[in-house]
Amino acid sequence: MVYADVISQDNELHAGALDSGPVDPDACGLARAADLIGDRWTLLILREALFGVTRFDAIQNDIGCPRTILSGRLKRLVEAGVLMRRAYKEPGQRTRYQYVLTQKGVELALPMIALMQWGEKHCLDCTPGAEIVERATGAPARVSLVNHSGAPISAGETALRKTEKF
Repeated sequence: MVYADVISQDNELHAGALDSGPVDPDACGLARAADLIGDRWTLLILREALFGVTRFDAIQNDIGCPRTILSGRLKRLVEAGVLMRRAYKEPGQRTRYQYVLTQKGVELALPMIALMQWGEKHCLDCTPGAEIVERATGAPARVSLVNHSGAPISAGETALRKTEKF
């Protein structure tokens, strides 16, 4: 197996060489995930779903997305198995649908929170509009990297290892 250091111990970028070439984008989880969820509207839709906003009109109201774009993004997320449509009907109204996270969608919580926290640190010049807290205590919670034993490690303690396939 080939290793390449990505970030040095002092968190500086390190250009490690892979003698077997780059990772094929079709075999890269990051590239495939970006294809599915990598635009602003989709990320905001997922943020809403993760915080319990599931009805079309409520999502549209919260994120300000044009109806046609919202409809298309929701359809794509349903087709990908990230969301599922669930019918509901208010008294005297027609049947409508809410968009509920599947297990696949729920598993996006950690990367979405990590991206949100990264954006708060590096992209905002104001106080964040929301924060992630522990329900029991109300204390702020952070996403972190841990090793196979569950002990926290820094990004500088990691390396890229290509699989045998490549």
